This record gives sequence, structure tokens and C-alpha cells, in this order.
Amino acid sequence: MTKILQRNLYREVADRIGDLIEHGELLPGERISEKQLCDRFGVSRTPLREALKVLATEGLIELLPNRGARVVRLTLKNVKDTYDLMAALEGLSGELACQYISDAEIAAIRQLHDTMLEHYRNRDLMPYFQVNRQIHESILAASNNDVLQEMYSNLSQRIKRVRYSKKMTERYWSQAVKDHENMMAALEKRDSQLLGQILRDHLCNKIEVATLAGVIDTEDDKSAANS
Repeated sequence: MTKILQRNLYREVADRIGDLIEHGELLPGERISEKQLCDRFGVSRTPLREALKVLATEGLIELLPNRGARVVRLTLKNVKDTYDLMAALEGLSGELACQYISDAEIAAIRQLHDTMLEHYRNRDLMPYFQVNRQIHESILAASNNDVLQEMYSNLSQRIKRVRYSKKMTERYWSQAVKDHENMMAALEKRDSQLLGQILRDHLCNKIEVATLAGVIDTEDDKSAANS
């Protein structure tokens, strides 16, 4: 990994650590070694510690008094609670998008959708995820509501490693693609009610996928917190 040379180090370091968490290099509950990360990124402890504070506010790590920091364990309840909020926001974004979106924006999302289907047919999971994310972000942007987008982005950061699990099962992957087919049809018809409902329901199949992948801690919240 290349050394960080930008002036705004703490944000860049925070993004790098977030990537390590998302891609499973830093596991749930794992203690974070400041020395190892400083050596890896070529930075001092000051920007690293600032980055850890940022990640703590984003819900990715927890700061332990006099014991450093560790990656947050995601419990099933925590993820369900977050998904409930995200589903409401994403449904609203779809309803608003149908009011404001232009024909050119719909055509651009259609092109992304077709690219995503090609990745699905080729079983290219990571490129599929990248385009999938672009589709959702494009619908959010079309909602023309900056506050909604900011709230959604903050929540999404907390559970990105769940939503884009590398161990997507075939059954759930197939269902996700069907959801996107229905989503695209509703968007092209500008059917706000239908698109909103599809988007609200779309996150439901991710909980079991992430549990199977070992991303979610299936123990109760109390035992997870005390571990």
C-alpha cells in the first residue's frame, strides 16, 4: 500500500482504515495496533489518533479508555435498527427521485443497471457491488435532498461491511438482482409509491447474508459489549 502524502492526513488515514475494515483485514472486535498502522501508512501517531476519533463518531470503531481502540462488533439488533432507518430513507429517496429525476439521469441509471447485470452473469462480485452502489447513490442524488443524503451516508458507513458482504449466497444474489429489475422498471415509469416500497424492502435479505459471512455477532448485545 502506498504511503500517504496528502496534507489532510487524518481524513485520508480514516478512509484507509475504513477500507481495511470493509474488506475484512481488520476484523470485528480486533484491537487496532497504532504502531502497525503508522508504519503501514507512513504517518505519525497524531493524525492516526485523529482518524480513530473520526471513525469512532462514524460507528466503525470504539475507543477504549486507556486501552486504545478496536473494531466495532455489529450485533444483529444493531444492524436491524440501522437497516430500519436506512430503508425508510432509501424509500423516501425513491419517492422524491421520481418527482425530480430527468430523462438523462434515468438513462444513466439504466446504463449502470445493464452493466451490473453483466457483472452478475459473469459472477464478478466486487465489480457488481461497485456498480450496485453507484445505482443507489444515483437514486439518492436524484432525490434532490441534501439532508437525506447526508443522513443516509452516515448510516451506510456503519454497516458497509454488511451490505457489501463478499460471501453473498446465490439465492440472495439472485433476489437482489430481481429487486433491481423491479426497481429499474418503477423508476422508468416514475412510479414513486412502487419504487419507494421496493427500496424499503430491498435491504431485508442482507441480514442473513452477513450473519452467514460471520460479519454480524449473533450473540445478544449485552454479551457482545462485555467481551
